[in-house]
Amino acid sequence: MTRIHNFSAGPAALPEEVLKQAQEELLDWHGSGCSVMEMSHRGKEFTSIIEQAEADLRELMGIPEQYKVLFLQGGATQQFAQIPMNLLAGRSADYIVTGSWSKKAFKEAQRIGNVRCAATTEASNFTRLPVAEEIKLDPFAAYLHVCTNETIHGVEIPAERIADTGVPLVADMSSHILSRPVPVEKFGLIYAGAQKNIGPSGVTLVIIHRDLLGMAPLTIPTVMDYAVMAENGSMLNTPPTYGIYIAGLVFQWLKRQGGLEGMARINAEKARILYACIDQSGGFYRNPVDADCRSAMNVPFVLANPDLDAKFLAESKAAGLASLKGHKSVGGMRASIYNAVSLESVQALVAFMNEFAKRNG
Repeated sequence: MTRIHNFSAGPAALPEEVLKQAQEELLDWHGSGCSVMEMSHRGKEFTSIIEQAEADLRELMGIPEQYKVLFLQGGATQQFAQIPMNLLAGRSADYIVTGSWSKKAFKEAQRIGNVRCAATTEASNFTRLPVAEEIKLDPFAAYLHVCTNETIHGVEIPAERIADTGVPLVADMSSHILSRPVPVEKFGLIYAGAQKNIGPSGVTLVIIHRDLLGMAPLTIPTVMDYAVMAENGSMLNTPPTYGIYIAGLVFQWLKRQGGLEGMARINAEKARILYACIDQSGGFYRNPVDADCRSAMNVPFVLANPDLDAKFLAESKAAGLASLKGHKSVGGMRASIYNAVSLESVQALVAFMNEFAKRNG
């Protein structure tokens, strides 16, 4: 069996070690006589799985005790509605729009209550972050929402640019969570769909400060209330048990890689060689994003001659380089180089890109 070099934006590559362990434990988890997919979510076996997953995540991210960790469902898209349902409390909230996903979050929140766009870079085709004078914040806002890594446009907010604004900061980290250390204490709420750096699709991670619990009106569905889910240990209803199990294996794999500090070093090298290939191609390839906010996880690029796009995709696929087509809204190419995408896979992509440019330049 030959596994592809998988650059899918999500669902994305998982560590091969994790897949092999899951394969070994598929029919009989630790002598229980059944698969994790078959066991009761309220039994002692699964309780130990979810508790260990949370403990490992807290260790990896340095999550303070005053934060609750929730394993939910519905993806980040459900959070676009669930966040204002829980946190607006009759007030207004601010949104900074830096790409397709923060734009979607803002539009969904508008359906729930009073929210305002504090800044947007749409006029620049989402290729940069807003500068300070473009950001108009409400000091009395219920929260400020940002997307710290835009999967489609490849714009990432560097950790050093995350500042205290005096209101709870809410962040969609779906496409770069666990790729580098995060100052959790600067955020009121962090959320992420699992299918990029955490595990398979179906799990949604929410990390929320306890001060933000209990604000939801009684008119929202019980299953959408963070406080209720926290009181029930993420198990008001049946959680995505197998997805949580795989996420737990990923957390343990990350610890073996040296934690988030170790992953950050590996990810920085992967991004460095890929962006160098693009920048040193003599214009054959181009990344449109400002250099100071380029994503280390999602690297969009275009060919100077778009007539070569189809040829690039066909030949890269034949070479075992999969899922390089850019999002339909922006076109071109995109390589998603999440944690589980090895340095060797990125080196294979760079070698192909250099050779393709040599033949077609």
